[in-house]
Parts: sequence; C-alpha cells; structure tokens
Amino acid sequence: MLFRSWTQVSDPAWPDVARVPDHVGGTHLVVTRHALVRQVLADPVTYRPDNALDAVTPMPVTALRVLAGHRFRLPPTLANNSGVDHPAIRAIVADALRPARVAAQRQWLTTLVHDRVAGIGAALDAGEPVDLYATLAADLPLLVLARLVELPDASVDVVKEFARAALELFWAPLDADRQVALAAEVGRFHSVLRAFAATGGGLAAELRAAGHPPDVVVGALFFLLVAGQETTSQFLTLLLHRLAGEPGVRAGLRAGDVAVADVVEEGLRLEPPIVTWRRVAATDSALGGTEVPAGSSLVLWLARAGRDPAVVPFPDEFRPGQRGSRRHLAFGAGAHRCVGDVLARMEAAVVVAEATSLLDGVNVVRAPWCPDNLTFRMPDAFVVRRAPADRA
Repeated sequence: MLFRSWTQVSDPAWPDVARVPDHVGGTHLVVTRHALVRQVLADPVTYRPDNALDAVTPMPVTALRVLAGHRFRLPPTLANNSGVDHPAIRAIVADALRPARVAAQRQWLTTLVHDRVAGIGAALDAGEPVDLYATLAADLPLLVLARLVELPDASVDVVKEFARAALELFWAPLDADRQVALAAEVGRFHSVLRAFAATGGGLAAELRAAGHPPDVVVGALFFLLVAGQETTSQFLTLLLHRLAGEPGVRAGLRAGDVAVADVVEEGLRLEPPIVTWRRVAATDSALGGTEVPAGSSLVLWLARAGRDPAVVPFPDEFRPGQRGSRRHLAFGAGAHRCVGDVLARMEAAVVVAEATSLLDGVNVVRAPWCPDNLTFRMPDAFVVRRAPADRA
C-alpha cells in the first residue's frame, strides 16, 4: 500500500490511523483523516519534519560511497528543517517566488503554451499520437522557474533527469544496484549545484549574503529544483489526464460556466502529485484515539485527506467549485507549507485555459503510468490521438 497509495484513496476500509509495515521491516502510522493530517502538519513541535527527506530504502555502503565521492550533503534546509534557521531560509526562497513576481510571468507563459497548443492541435488533426507530458507539461515549470530564480547552466533534460532520479532515490523501494546508479546521477548534479552555489547570482547570492553556509545554499537549490518544478510537471500531466475523462467540465469551461481556478483546485484535491508526506513524533502523543509513541514515523496521506467526506460532499467526483474543494492539503499546511503554491496554481491555470480544448474528441492511447513511490506520482507519459470523425 505504501508505495501505490493513490490506488486506494477511495477505499472506505481505512481507519483514521493505521499501522502499516514497509518493505524493509519498519512500521509507519498512516494518518488518513483530513483533520488529523492537518493537526500533525500544524504542530511541528510534537511532530517534527526531520525525516521528510530520509531515504525510504536505507542506502547500502556502495551507494553511500558514490554520494560521498561527489561530496553529497543534504542538511536540514527547507522541508526537513526544524531548526531556528528555517524561517529565515524559507523567507528568502519565498521572496523569490512572491505573488507579484509570479504574476509577471503569466503573459509570457500564456504565449508559450498557446504556441505549443497550436502545434499539438495540428499534429492531432493530422491523426498523429501526441504525448502531452513530453510536448507540453514536462519542461514548462522548469522554464518558468528559471525566469524567477537564477539556475545552473544545464540543459532541461539534465535537470529533469536529476530531479526524477532524486525522487526515486529517496522515496522509492529499490534494490542496491538501482540505488548505486541513482546515487551516481544525483551526485553528479549535486556537484554542479555546489559549484553554482559558490558563485551564482539570484537566490544563491541572497542566501550567501544572509550568511548561510554553502551546504544550506546547495540544499535550498536542490529542493527547489525538485519541489519547484518536477511536482508541477507531474500535476499538469495528471490534471490533463483527469480532464480527458471529464467532458462535462470541459464543456463548462468552454461555456464560461466553470471557472479555471476551480478546476485547478479540484485537480489538486483529486490528483495531487504529492500523495503522502512524513513526520516523526518527537514526544508521546495520541491521534484519533491511537497512541503515538515518541520516535514513530507518521505517513500523512494527503491525497486521501483531500477526499475526506467530512470536508467535501462529493469526495470522489470532479465538481469544480464544490464546498470544501479548496481545503485540500496538496501544498501541506503550517510552517512548512509549500512556498511555491502560487506559482504552481498560476502554471496550472494557464495550461487549463489554453490546453483543455486539445482533449475534445481524443482517445487516450496511453494513460500516465506511475512507478512505485511513497510520496510522488511521477507519471511518465500521456499519449492521446484524435478520433477520425473529430478530425473530419
């Protein structure tokens, strides 16, 4: 269950808190109810974020040696930082992604997406299959992020491969050979980040100027290149796939009866790219009547919390604007709530407004497939083809 939790989000059999074993002999408390998930996220003293980036498959010595050879370090910086320096680091990153700066990118992104949609539409009209992940969703968030934050001089493909390798290395069930291969890929790009952190401008320079050590600068860039773009690529792909099966919603968008922003929020509720997140209990406590001993690993089931019938009246239906739709926890909550939520929403809104029409009259040739992972969906493709009658 732990590594394919998105397939069980609607299973009514789950209790509020469940003890679930993992693949290496550990046990986790899976928290399923919206109120309890939010309670944990809002209490970083009792439930600390220290384990948020721990590898779910302990790394063998061979993989650790590979990382050490690249001088890899990932100190507490953002998502896993319960220290006193977290607010200051977070404030600098949040300022780089502040709403006014994000809004200034909307027209540029709209033009880019509009042009891509025209090309994709022509290919569909010609009867060609099109991968909407590869041609539309994969690189958009990285391109926008690069306009907001100065990034290392690396190709889009290299950054994307690094980000997906990191998500697999730290959050997937793996064998030792795969861990070594991923460690080499992550380590190589970590070396690039370390060199950039020492001399780069923009966010890196601001963190250095504030007195943060090199490892913290690298850690902030590392997490931003994963959480700041890869998760949004995943969400855009999952949302487009969901909309392909929602003709009524698409018709409402065309008629102006359904708001783009409501579609985005309902998408985040039903198809979040981040399905779980972790905390560790700092003290003995209780959740929903379940004892939580100090040291317990908690897996917060964000995706299921978004379908809690105590929050939304139609938990499994895509109903943009329904009561409670915006109360999802796709971006977390509390002191570690995602600093890129405004950016992700803007990018998704542009794609929904410009690209939803591509889905009219298409057949899904290949639905997104997601590999085993504790936290991230990581869809790899979404291939569609327009039916002959619709082309005519």
